[in-house]
Amino acid sequence: MTYALAQGIQAAIFRRLTSDAALRALVGDDVYDQVPPGFLPTLYVALGPEVARDRSDQTGRGTEHDVAVSVVCDGAGFSAAKAAAAAVSDAMLGPDLALDRGRVVWLRFLRAQALRKGAGETRQIDLIFRLRVEDDATSNP
Repeated sequence: MTYALAQGIQAAIFRRLTSDAALRALVGDDVYDQVPPGFLPTLYVALGPEVARDRSDQTGRGTEHDVAVSVVCDGAGFSAAKAAAAAVSDAMLGPDLALDRGRVVWLRFLRAQALRKGAGETRQIDLIFRLRVEDDATSNP
């Protein structure tokens, strides 16, 4: 197993989401790698947790990553959050993500969960994407 590609995956996802025109039309510049402290916009996207599993074999090192992308909205309903979540999904499932090291073998949508947080004023949709990556820096598992 290698976790060496995790930072590159995160950077590629961030680049993809911040450069997607459809998503920018909905949330502007409010896509965060780390949610800033203080006042937050009414609708934003944040990169979330990640789980990595070894998928190495005789041909080389590989890893499967489940990455979360959250859409958060403080509006009265889920409509704006669902529109932004659809844009996130479309962006993520577009052309292959370019990594500085290694390559994405495949990327797919795994699941989503829409929920109310706190006193019900905040809506959050957590989208989980699964990526299978191979490390091209070495050929030994």
